[in-house]
Amino acid sequence: MPLRLVLGLILLVLAAGCGGGDEGEEEGEEGRATVACEGEALSSTKLPASFPAVEGVTLTKQETQGPTEVVDGYYEGDLEDAYNGYKSAFEEVGYDVLFDEIEEDDSEVSYEGDGRTGQVALRKTCEEEGRVSVHITSRPE
Repeated sequence: MPLRLVLGLILLVLAAGCGGGDEGEEEGEEGRATVACEGEALSSTKLPASFPAVEGVTLTKQETQGPTEVVDGYYEGDLEDAYNGYKSAFEEVGYDVLFDEIEEDDSEVSYEGDGRTGQVALRKTCEEEGRVSVHITSRPE
């Protein structure tokens, strides 16, 4: 099986477990993406230089977990616009979208590009503030 197909299947299985959940869960609960609804913008991240910047996104926290870079932030707007923004931005910079889905309260876009693979997870957890939380993972292929 080609490596891209295997990676895509792995990401698909991982993403399937990310749907749903209770609103209002606290940051850092085991098995949950960190939620950022506010915060100061980072001056830089350890994401690849080619990683697309989506208009309306503010990245507020960066953490290195082994070979994986994890970046959290928020998007000013609604879930559908954030989903469409990331999906089209990946395609514009030449990244492959391996998997994407949008549901009522969350969305995922899995990608591969510039020697990295990962996922952007979007959650409606900041809806009262008119924002969507953004959780990005990026790891070597």
